[in-house]
Amino acid sequence: MANLANNQQQSQPNKESALFPTYARYPLAFAKGQGSYLWDVNGKKYLDFMCGLAVTNLGHAPAAVADKLKQQLDELWHTSNLFQIPNQEKAAQLLTSMTSGDAVFFCNSGAEANEAAIKLARKYQQKVKGADRYEIITFTQSFHGRTLATLTATGQDKVKEGFHPLPAGFVTVALNDLEALQSAIGPHTAAVMLEMIQAEGGVYPAETEYVQAVAELCKQHGLLLIIDEIQTGMGRTGKLLSFEHYGIEPDIFTLAKGLASGFPVGAMVGKDYLKEAFTAGSHGSTFGGTPLATAAVIATLETMQEQNVIEHAAQMGDYLMQQLHDKLSGHSFVKEIRGKGLMIGMECAAPVNELIMAGQEKGLLFVNAGPNVIRLLPNLLITEQEIDQAVQILSEIIHEYAPVVSASGPSGV
Repeated sequence: MANLANNQQQSQPNKESALFPTYARYPLAFAKGQGSYLWDVNGKKYLDFMCGLAVTNLGHAPAAVADKLKQQLDELWHTSNLFQIPNQEKAAQLLTSMTSGDAVFFCNSGAEANEAAIKLARKYQQKVKGADRYEIITFTQSFHGRTLATLTATGQDKVKEGFHPLPAGFVTVALNDLEALQSAIGPHTAAVMLEMIQAEGGVYPAETEYVQAVAELCKQHGLLLIIDEIQTGMGRTGKLLSFEHYGIEPDIFTLAKGLASGFPVGAMVGKDYLKEAFTAGSHGSTFGGTPLATAAVIATLETMQEQNVIEHAAQMGDYLMQQLHDKLSGHSFVKEIRGKGLMIGMECAAPVNELIMAGQEKGLLFVNAGPNVIRLLPNLLITEQEIDQAVQILSEIIHEYAPVVSASGPSGV
């Protein structure tokens, strides 16, 4: 375990760096990516079951997206949203044709998409409905972003430390507790903001009956239902959007991460009746929906349609879950395996950071979701052979390292 301890020390902030030390980085730097694999600057090959945290859904450097971007680079990068942007219109048409949404606002990130959703919910309630409604109900262990509004919406205290006073207008309740939600609804409630799977909070899926009850409560009380699809969207759970598993249609949903195969872009998608709230001048973004960004969105969406990516992801998700159960469900260190599609969490009996480091040594990249949960996020075109390789490495790591990690206690080795 000495090598793991040394690696862990190397992941501490570099005092000579010109960067703010906002990330506890692993001692790895990558030079090349292709499909399911990454190569570090020393030439070592890794099977990637992180995908930049559910970003490179089509694998690294997908040819169709690269070709579209190269073509656009030779033509036009940026104008302004004061002008018509044909790529933006085409990307929005594709998104709305493939989903239950009617209108799209493009931005640069998931946090910005959620900010736009919060603003739209308030504007709709106050200016269209004429109600003094501004509160957004969110859920413990949720994650919605790092801006002041979205970290306040996030149901994890650790992201809020040192940023007080936080903006008013957010109420947090326990997930899957309908009584708590009902009690939180008041005269100022504007919307409910919900993840179908709390990815950062431990890969916890919301219960189907609960989600359907939430949707009904929103209708009864005139609230907007916002679904955060930043990490769960774009086919990650075996459906284009995770709420499709639950038989509901939200008023608003948000996208980013896998939307453009690694090119930075976010989107807020809403129903047609919400257009009345977001009129000219009500919101904007300098870099939102540039010709470059929306070229990547178009290529990603078209590739997903042409290659039946979502269907493949659903099949591979079932296969991965089955292989994990076959290899690991009987191990005392593995408490639960849960998730949907290719978003899977393995809850363990002790912190998993040492296992992540061991995986890196063996050429497998994965990440945690809370201290005790291994999170697996392979690309949506992953093959059975690659899944077999990853599960074999995971099995080896858990059988080799888990007893030592468990014995060392919460502080690790």
